[in-house]
Amino acid sequence: MNEFFSAINHFLETLLFFDILFGKVEGTTIPFLVAWLVIGGIYLTLKMGFINLKMFRHSYRIIKGDYTTKEDKGLIAPYKSLTTALSATVGLGNIAGVAIAIAIGGPGATFWMIAAGFLGMTLKFTEVTLSLKYREFLPDGTIMGGGMEYLSKGLEKKRMASFGKFLAITFALFMIGAAIGGGNTFQVSQAVGAIGNEIDFIKAYPWVFGVVLAVLTGAVILGGITRIADTTSRIVPLMVTIYIAASLWILIVHADKIPNAFALIFTEAFAPTAVAGGMIGVIVQGFQRAVFSSEAGLGSAPVAHAPARVKYPVRQGIVALYEPFIDTIIVCTMTALVIIITGVWDPANGYADLIAAKEGAALTSAAYGTAISWFPSVLSLSIFLFAFSTMISWSYYGERAWVYLFGTKSSVIYKLIFLSFIVMASVVDTGIMVDFSFMLMLAMALPNILGLYILSGDVKEELKVYLRKLKAGKLDKEAIRD
Repeated sequence: MNEFFSAINHFLETLLFFDILFGKVEGTTIPFLVAWLVIGGIYLTLKMGFINLKMFRHSYRIIKGDYTTKEDKGLIAPYKSLTTALSATVGLGNIAGVAIAIAIGGPGATFWMIAAGFLGMTLKFTEVTLSLKYREFLPDGTIMGGGMEYLSKGLEKKRMASFGKFLAITFALFMIGAAIGGGNTFQVSQAVGAIGNEIDFIKAYPWVFGVVLAVLTGAVILGGITRIADTTSRIVPLMVTIYIAASLWILIVHADKIPNAFALIFTEAFAPTAVAGGMIGVIVQGFQRAVFSSEAGLGSAPVAHAPARVKYPVRQGIVALYEPFIDTIIVCTMTALVIIITGVWDPANGYADLIAAKEGAALTSAAYGTAISWFPSVLSLSIFLFAFSTMISWSYYGERAWVYLFGTKSSVIYKLIFLSFIVMASVVDTGIMVDFSFMLMLAMALPNILGLYILSGDVKEELKVYLRKLKAGKLDKEAIRD
């Protein structure tokens, strides 16, 4: 099994993660897809006039329900679409991904994770707006949205129908792979590693954990998006509250160390020491793990937002701005500060084995355990909830891609495949699964960002119209008042 996944990893690395410097700069590599995402984020942030800074208050009012109208169309409230998307992004990428980034790239990787989160807010706005603009209401009552829809339909309007169809099919295939990889196997392998350190039975019989998780996941995903949304709207606030409360407690206790931690983050971001690839290496690690955590630019979250009940596509795009902010700028930064303050990121402090094995969740658990001796047991519960919520959301993402390619009637086949990989991932080498899931998820950015470039003008125009109505007070007049 390990040899099979290693072969897939090698193929993807050669095809999509080649060094754009072609080895001309010794000790420095910039993977093509990482550069592709960074350039896309910068371009769209400038083109949308820094929408990621301007619309925070308005986004909050939409989430509260202040702009509900009689013309809203969809299945679930904007808030539930947000929590479904957050359940997929606020996951082990925040716990394990951050630890891996700092262990490999040093504390400076945190700075570039925050920068990636800032740019990711605009990427999320753009792709979610397009998802709502081109979503399709199917006869069975479900809604199709996401990259498959706006790549095919949007490019068809640009007289690039064949090219759009090709990108949509490519995207759908990558999304199915990413759902099984990052949305499934990564979550399981990291959870088994962390929980196994606390429960000897799980360490000895990891497949039992896989079977239990598969049964629980199956019970939810067989109920469709409504049950998924209801479940995540309950789990997400609970798991985030537990995790943030513990993080805040540790940071308050060690408040005197926070200034030095931020100073280390900043200096290592621009003048790293003992890091392979120097400053470029740190930037790459920061952006890679931030994208894996927030999924901005991958085209996955638009699937969760597609069923939202809204009148204007831009409105749900504005709601989506909160995702990278909560996921990367808040949660990931808290995790990073705890890891840096406790020193577990440094192999010299006794955690070299966990770092070498890329067991990021276990490394983060160790960091929290140094400050709160009993917390690793509580963190095990959080890790389980993070993994579970991410998996049920990603199962839906992959299912929508499967339905796009093979039709609704065959979706049960996908669900069985997804559930079988949960058990499989519990016994496969963790380091291999980290690389496998990471590459499959980032591969989605190749067709997605290209589509965002081509269709960004349409989003810009819709945003102008929406902001004009907002400024004139027309949107307030449309809102239903209780």
